[in-house]
Amino acid sequence: MKNVLVIKANNRPDGISTKMFETYIEEAKKVEDINLKIYDVFEEDMPYFGQQLFDALAKQSEGKALTESEARLLAAKKKAMDLVTEAEIIVLAFPLWNLTIPAPLHTFIDYIYQAGFMFKYNEQGQLVQLLTDKKFVILNARGGYYSSPEAQPMEMSVNYIKNVLGNIAGMELLDEVIIEGHNAEPNRANEIIEEGLKRVKGSAQKLAAVTV
Repeated sequence: MKNVLVIKANNRPDGISTKMFETYIEEAKKVEDINLKIYDVFEEDMPYFGQQLFDALAKQSEGKALTESEARLLAAKKKAMDLVTEAEIIVLAFPLWNLTIPAPLHTFIDYIYQAGFMFKYNEQGQLVQLLTDKKFVILNARGGYYSSPEAQPMEMSVNYIKNVLGNIAGMELLDEVIIEGHNAEPNRANEIIEEGLKRVKGSAQKLAAVTV
């Protein structure tokens, strides 16, 4: 049984990355021996990462009583970390908004981006990746074109996720499906989206052949 965590990071019902998420889930359910879990960052209780979290962690380590809001924050962080720990494959469906990822998805990353969990430093001060036994899949939608050499450096959603999960945590990029240009070329929007959703189906079907 393969444990697959699918993270939904778009609350727009008509969002293209929402359609990618729905398509992936529908197809993944047809794959045998899959334990599928869904984490919707817009539906979860996810307080922002900040000083309150550092205060709560310090209190926790000292055995001091937590406030209700501190306990709520630590519980949200623990849930995110537990889901990542259990998962062997992590699928992220998210849009490019204002050149980056939606804020709730960033909060999820903040929760799991922890030394001792995602990475550590060895005695020589070198970074050691700690999640090398996991794989991840990117499902991303962006209305413009960002894959060209001149525009690619502006793209800070897919690049960010690849850097965090791949370069820092050490996860293997299993697959990547990007739908782009449907806003830039409205006359071709349906064609672009339909072709992209076919690739999403194919990506979900690949789960059958993955060894973990």
